[in-house]
Amino acid sequence: LHARYVLNLLHETRKHLKQLPNISHVSTCYSEEVTVCGDLHGQLDDLFLIFYKNGLPSPSKSYVFNGDFVDRGKQSLEILIILFTFLLIYPKEVHLNRGNHEDHMVNLRYGFCAGLSAMSQVHGKKILRMFQNVF
Repeated sequence: LHARYVLNLLHETRKHLKQLPNISHVSTCYSEEVTVCGDLHGQLDDLFLIFYKNGLPSPSKSYVFNGDFVDRGKQSLEILIILFTFLLIYPKEVHLNRGNHEDHMVNLRYGFCAGLSAMSQVHGKKILRMFQNVF
């Protein structure tokens, strides 16, 4: 995606997240299920496997992602774009909890910052600042 679209997605995600309480209560009736997963760490294939086995988020398929979306793997940006998009499309069915890897100092150490800078030399710093703001 062009940096303009990434920044727009981040802006809309930040706006949505600011309206939410610090603690989210997720409940379903007995006939529904919630998929809980975490520690994707930039492994896009893992996210695709989760969606393949459990289905995509939808009004009838809720997900809770327990943080650590980024670092270590090479596709952290792609994971965040997908998760933030689903969050905006299905705000009642997709829940994102911040993990310790959604922190600037951890991102510096484990590779998310370097990956963004290398990916978008022109807009990398601006995108990184916006990600930190969203986190």
